[in-house]
Amino acid sequence: MGKVHGSLARAGKVKSQTPKVEPQEKKKTPKGRAKKRITYTRRFVNVTMTG
Repeated sequence: MGKVHGSLARAGKVKSQTPKVEPQEKKKTPKGRAKKRITYTRRFVNVTMTG
């Protein structure tokens, strides 16, 4: 077995300290073919030539 770095007593310290934020309501993202279409346009159609 490997060694443990630091004591396990402090495990999850930061996560418990951070304030809870409720998830925001947002529009549903497209699935399947529609998502692929958006990804394609974002990557290849709207590119500006650099260099």
